[in-house]
Amino acid sequence: METKKYTRREFIRNASLTTLTGLSLPILSSCAKEEVEDFLQKHFHEMTEEEKRRVIEKLEQRYFQKYGKQFQISTKEAVPDMLWGYGLELSRCIGCRRCVYACAKENNNSRHDPQLHWIRVLRLRRGNLINLENSEHYYDPDLVPEKGFIYLPVQCQQCQNPPCVKVCPVHATWQEPDGIVVVDYNWCIGCRYCIAACPYKGRVFNWAEPKIPKEEINPIVHYLGNRPRMKCAVEKCTFCIQRVRSGRYPACVEACPTGTRKFGNLLDPKSEIRYIIERKRVFRLKEDLGTEPKFFYFFES
Repeated sequence: METKKYTRREFIRNASLTTLTGLSLPILSSCAKEEVEDFLQKHFHEMTEEEKRRVIEKLEQRYFQKYGKQFQISTKEAVPDMLWGYGLELSRCIGCRRCVYACAKENNNSRHDPQLHWIRVLRLRRGNLINLENSEHYYDPDLVPEKGFIYLPVQCQQCQNPPCVKVCPVHATWQEPDGIVVVDYNWCIGCRYCIAACPYKGRVFNWAEPKIPKEEINPIVHYLGNRPRMKCAVEKCTFCIQRVRSGRYPACVEACPTGTRKFGNLLDPKSEIRYIIERKRVFRLKEDLGTEPKFFYFFES
């Protein structure tokens, strides 16, 4: 008899139903050993260092078998006295989307069927910045920038008061001490409450098994960031947690050809991001919602 393969959502749903009805859990016997271990894994915050080490070793072996590369999976914690903030100068953005593709390459996003991006670049007619409903997500001119248009890149706004965290029923997403909102893909049950709660469309859902060419996989990853995801998990921008906690800029910042993107420590009064906030014409998206984004858009004074 062929063993049925359950998705993460099916597993949690069926397990919940059988528990409520007082029955045993036959679904456990239908899953492979590694699937059961994944689902019964402790919450990341509850694991000891030794338990984390074992989880990392297991994942590295699994990824090597799948991709033929030796992964380096970090669990590096937040650096003390850091609160990461992002600045984006709209007067410089040319809509080239290099940030989009640099992000996808760095963060092991699915390339096709489905193609998933954590950054969206919206095209708006100049003078119409407040009407985001009329923006275009898909545009393909011969050359950019186009006369009469302005471009607005949007990604996770890394809110200080994130509504996505509040609605997660299993605490699979949370805010780290350095302000980065992360997702533990092993704990995510794919309910998509966080996607519905996010007013910025900053999260995406893997409807199918992500597809990444083996030669393009990035093996330098963080457990809470750019490690390969699975079907029926939610994912999002993490400010390239695997890079910033090692003293590097996010990939999108490095890839921008016009210097549009800025990044730094909001707690450092001498940082570039603080200089921008204090001296430029700054705004945040949907400030009236009280989400307190740490993503700041600005124009030259």
